[in-house]
Amino acid sequence: MKPYVICLMHSSLDGRTHPSRWRPKGAGTDWFEKIHDELGGDAWVIGRVTGSEFAKGKPYPAETTSEKFPREPWFARRGAKTYGVVLDAQGKIGWGRSDIGGDPIVVVLTESVPDSHLAGLRGEGVSYIFAGKSEIDLALALAILNREVGVKRLLVEGGGVANGAFLRAGLIDEFNLILSPAIDGAAGAPFVFSSADADSDKRAPLAAMTLENVRELGGGVLLLRYLIKNDPQGLAG
Repeated sequence: MKPYVICLMHSSLDGRTHPSRWRPKGAGTDWFEKIHDELGGDAWVIGRVTGSEFAKGKPYPAETTSEKFPREPWFARRGAKTYGVVLDAQGKIGWGRSDIGGDPIVVVLTESVPDSHLAGLRGEGVSYIFAGKSEIDLALALAILNREVGVKRLLVEGGGVANGAFLRAGLIDEFNLILSPAIDGAAGAPFVFSSADADSDKRAPLAAMTLENVRELGGGVLLLRYLIKNDPQGLAG
């Protein structure tokens, strides 16, 4: 079963997502966590680049281990109220921690990840699942999270590349955008939705976006809530 997927992001008026670059400074930058808590997901997901910002450890040793691990879900902890899910297809992140803000980490890997990396994750109590041979199948990852730990409501809060991957896969049901009265206005800052170079010509299968609600948060900050209708026929386009 597919969880209900909400993308939550905070941006300037020009769609950029690094508040440190916005002008004027400090324009409504304290709202993200509040809205995150209001939305009440069973899990939230970010990409590798964003995930690396939370890591405290070094990459696990690359040398092979004598122990072999099956390519199947492994959970250090079940029954948590909320999980922090990180997409790390090739196993690049050494965590040095097992949770983010109290939410147990679940890493989404591909089967190409070496056993030495799995040993490192297990040693630190970091849960993991596999979703694909060499590239992550996001739909499969969501189905596994639902089946294994009962995730029914997922918040996508990654960088632009991760968000864009979910969007192009037709998996986002709702988009909540915290819009601050600020502008970045310079090259180089990440956008709410983006892509890797290999996916730059792929378009999201959006059939419709319906503005469900506009909420004034104060200080000129708005929360825009859109419901998304995806076209299954557009997934190939």
